[in-house]
Amino acid sequence: MSKIEQSWYKPFSLITLLLLPLSAIFGCVALVRKYCYEVGVFKPFVSNTPVIVVGNISVGGNGKTPFVLWLHDYLTAQGLSVGLISRGYGGQAAHYPLLVTANTTTLEAGDEPVLLFNRLQCPLVVGPNRQQNIEMLNHQFQLDVIISDDGMQHYKMARSIECCIVDSERKFGNGFLMPAGPLRETVSRLNSVDLVIENGSEHEFSYRLQPSIIKRVADNTEITTAIETAHAVSAIGNPQRFEASLKAQGIALLSTHHFRDHYAYTANDFAQFGEDCVLMTEKDAVKCRDFAKPNWYYLPVDAQPTAAVINTLNLLLKEKGIHHGL
Repeated sequence: MSKIEQSWYKPFSLITLLLLPLSAIFGCVALVRKYCYEVGVFKPFVSNTPVIVVGNISVGGNGKTPFVLWLHDYLTAQGLSVGLISRGYGGQAAHYPLLVTANTTTLEAGDEPVLLFNRLQCPLVVGPNRQQNIEMLNHQFQLDVIISDDGMQHYKMARSIECCIVDSERKFGNGFLMPAGPLRETVSRLNSVDLVIENGSEHEFSYRLQPSIIKRVADNTEITTAIETAHAVSAIGNPQRFEASLKAQGIALLSTHHFRDHYAYTANDFAQFGEDCVLMTEKDAVKCRDFAKPNWYYLPVDAQPTAAVINTLNLLLKEKGIHHGL
């Protein structure tokens, strides 16, 4: 994490002061852009299939992916046919939009889309142009609803429902807009969101991350024998939560190593661990599969939303007319 990013979650500093003018410019540009869509200067793209956005107002990992996984499975259980779109951050495919398949690499699509496809095996398109992503899905599949992984600030894309994920530990940092703070939009934006959900709190509208069975990175097989010691490696927004969950399972951490979010690992990053056991997140694992040693493992997590989240979601689906065979 850079010094600027570190300053976002610390008391007001010189770095924050120096960056405030840039934040003011960022805020003005964002406000004008949003206003232009609201008054009709810019025309949004309206999908034939309803779109549910799962996003946030701050940069860095807030726990969107576990909620997207849960939301897909929940909607599917209601009999809905569900597809996903994603920006594919970090991916460098030869062409976009890109339909993700079992052969798609993290270098092409980014880490989160590959993780999502591996888990869900559902129609998933990545690319910087969300309109093209949606059009490809609608052209190739008969869907009842599309989940957009991120995209709350992409006002060109009309949406039926907005779900905003908030990290309960880091919240909104120092409360400033980028680059002086972590916010993409001011906290007042939450007033217009359909569902604000805290990740990892006891709030009425929240979800807990429930650790699943540890799996081997190389082949995804579940591990039945207990792991006593390991090095913890992660490239996520909030690594402390991951490390706490390992300790809660009685695993003694030999060391902890934090890389920037979406970091592209190489085998050299792990040379220092020799033949020791290594534990990582599922998002890290999809990037390390090709060079993983047999004693490298990852911890999958599942989101468990509160009844209030589920009840409100049901009301929103009914209100927006999102049902099977739209």
